Amino acid sequence: MRDIAVLIISLGIILISAGFFTNGVEWLGKKLNLSEGAVGSVLAAVGTALPETIIPLIAILFGGGAASHDIGIGAILGAPFMLGTLALFLSGGAVLMFRNRRTGNYPRIEPDPVVLQRDLSFFMVVYSVAIAASFLYHTLKLIVAAGLVGAYIYYVYKTFTCDKSATKEECHIDRLYLARKYEDPPSGRVVLQVVLAFAGIIIGAKFFVDGIEHLSASLGASPLVIALLIAPIATELPEKLNSVIWLSGNKDTLALGNITGAMVFQSSVIPAIGIALTPWQLTPVALLSAALAIISALVTFLLIRYRGYLDSRVIVCTGGAFYGGYVFAILIGIV
Repeated sequence: MRDIAVLIISLGIILISAGFFTNGVEWLGKKLNLSEGAVGSVLAAVGTALPETIIPLIAILFGGGAASHDIGIGAILGAPFMLGTLALFLSGGAVLMFRNRRTGNYPRIEPDPVVLQRDLSFFMVVYSVAIAASFLYHTLKLIVAAGLVGAYIYYVYKTFTCDKSATKEECHIDRLYLARKYEDPPSGRVVLQVVLAFAGIIIGAKFFVDGIEHLSASLGASPLVIALLIAPIATELPEKLNSVIWLSGNKDTLALGNITGAMVFQSSVIPAIGIALTPWQLTPVALLSAALAIISALVTFLLIRYRGYLDSRVIVCTGGAFYGGYVFAILIGIV
């Protein structure tokens, strides 16, 4: 019970801090006059992905032994898997739920095809490379890690230079939490909120990693599996509920860009950390989660490429089947 209490408290710290951080980076993007596409696919995506970045870093750098490495790898692989399956499932479900509030051709989701194809193609390539690195020698792994970081830098460049008018949707930003009386907050307050929120995420992540390690030992379960399933749902999925809100208001590009942009970040920069700082030897359970995430992304990519839109019923079925099937296979001991 103490381990569970530590997890709940640490997750509360992480989520509150992540909310402040995301609000801060969105205002930072507005101060820098970035496009909505760039804010959705890069700043908001990276901001909401920050807890999933900090958790493996804390586990790998400040943990001890193989269990900490397993927690770090589980947190790294869990985010792309959750985003490529469960988050898309919820997006499709949101369209079905809000069909009376949405305008357009139900049950279509109609994001900008250029944005989605770019994000998903990047994801499938870089994540496949990251997973394949587990079969390479150490020196080659380090080269792959550097290549993954370089690929994300190129992705950011392409987003900022080629996506200046990718969407005309208006991205509503709540008032800065540390300056609610200002409609246009001072830049110093924006930076201060970002820094304080970042510190809160680090503190919460340290307690979270300790809680996962103790809980897995108490249950006799794999810390990799627990981290893979719990960490992304607890830390990143709540932030991805922004996509549900955007979908209810027909802001399809912002909603899907928030998810696919995070997928790119989580499949490049974060695996690079794991490749560089751990042996990066993936178990069949880990490899299966990666394969399902890539297949789900491929289905979504083919739909948007050849139809120009997504059918909400299809992504509900595919995302739900992949995620639910994986969890079921673990529970009954198939994997």
